Amino acid sequence: MKYFLSIAILALASAAHAAAPKPAIILVHGAFADASSWSKLIPILEHDGYSVTAVQIPLTSLPDDIATLRRALEGQKGPVVLVGHSYGGAVITGAAASNPKVKSLVYVAAFAPDANEPLAAAGTKFPAPKRTCTAHSICSTTKSIFTEP
Repeated sequence: MKYFLSIAILALASAAHAAAPKPAIILVHGAFADASSWSKLIPILEHDGYSVTAVQIPLTSLPDDIATLRRALEGQKGPVVLVGHSYGGAVITGAAASNPKVKSLVYVAAFAPDANEPLAAAGTKFPAPKRTCTAHSICSTTKSIFTEP
């Protein structure tokens, strides 16, 4: 009886595992990089069984970059996780809108704009830190964040 119970549990666990495939991962670089910036991460994720694509966005405009990512999304067969670095965060936000394939967004030191928020607005939400600089271009902010020189 234990033997049959073990087989039944194993079969149920296998079916549950098969029903939830790993999502594909699409990586989006920032404005001062290209898709090769993910080259060290891709093999690690693939080794763990993920299908990984690093999209080369054209960096011509935010709408063009979003359209490029949406084309990459169309080629995916199952659930997708979008990962954006820096400016790539704005790109994944725009491309994910109303796309049922996108299961989550990951922002890596990235912009995460609200719906219909211009990218430039992100810099206006918080006050700029006060800076003091020496003649040797060593700068620090007020001591609320860093210590004064």
